[in-house]
Amino acid sequence: MDDRRGMAPEHRGRLELTWTNKDQALLWSEDGAYRWVPPADYRVAEVRLLHDAGQVGEVGPATRRAADNLLIRGDALNALTSLARIPEFQRGSLGKVKLAYLDPPFNTQQAFEQYDDALEHSVWLTMMRDRLLQVRTLLAPSGTAWVHCDDSEQHRLRSVMDEVFGSSCYVATIVWRSSDNSNNDAKQFSTDHNYLLVYARSEDWVSDKLPPTSDQAAHFKNPDNDPRGPWFDGNPVNSPNPRENLRYTIVTPGGNRIPPPPNGWRWSEETLWRRIAEGEIRFNADETGIRRRTYLKDHQGLPASSLWVDLAETGHNRQAKSELKRLFPGRQDSRAVRDS
Repeated sequence: MDDRRGMAPEHRGRLELTWTNKDQALLWSEDGAYRWVPPADYRVAEVRLLHDAGQVGEVGPATRRAADNLLIRGDALNALTSLARIPEFQRGSLGKVKLAYLDPPFNTQQAFEQYDDALEHSVWLTMMRDRLLQVRTLLAPSGTAWVHCDDSEQHRLRSVMDEVFGSSCYVATIVWRSSDNSNNDAKQFSTDHNYLLVYARSEDWVSDKLPPTSDQAAHFKNPDNDPRGPWFDGNPVNSPNPRENLRYTIVTPGGNRIPPPPNGWRWSEETLWRRIAEGEIRFNADETGIRRRTYLKDHQGLPASSLWVDLAETGHNRQAKSELKRLFPGRQDSRAVRDS
């Protein structure tokens, strides 16, 4: 007899995305097909040696291939495994990669024509999971992984990356305007964007700051020759969280009374009046509110935006095709190796 009445029910399971053959592994073959095999299959963990296929420009001796720019021809998982397991490359790659950018097939109903609809997504998800697991081993503690995708798999890929890296290591979903013109033949919406899913190796990762653009800096003026430099009114003056001890009334020099915002002011009354005396905080013309100056000198580093819509700065697909033709008209300075 169960005598646990009144006790909280026991919960099992976890939130996850499941798919056909999730517990299996995939093997890639030279004909481009993928075949399901058990994870214990010896071929899954097989390390492919990298053999020189050619070289262009000045390269180091054969004993220092890992120090050169490498172009590896072959399946991505085999290449990643080789970098992680072959001592020659392992020393400079394992746990030392600062940034990994992945540009997989978008699975737009054309990437895997030999599979039916149910297996098409499963092949893609398994392929991505296994490669992301290997990428994670290569990342440095301060490293990040950036995966380029579109709406075909973005929502599922996010769940897979949560499983591989941990949801706490999610950084951002960048929306990139990838088209410079709309699709006039679209039956519903013209899809003009792609995504970059960004995950960090460590949940403590902090991004570098970017200098303000000329447009951002143009917001800052200095009409009153403030010795602290260009400024604009815009920083919040209210507390972000409810603070009863910061709910006090400000009595202006003209005798007006300014009631506190719902959460209270951002500072103690003593600090507020000191900032008023220093000129950082000012009363508006009719003394019914206060304004806080934001100084350019305090914003030399700004966080990157997750919205990339400036085509002049981030480019677009049609432009990229032209740039690639200019970059690769022929052979480039690199060492080409292949797996076997």
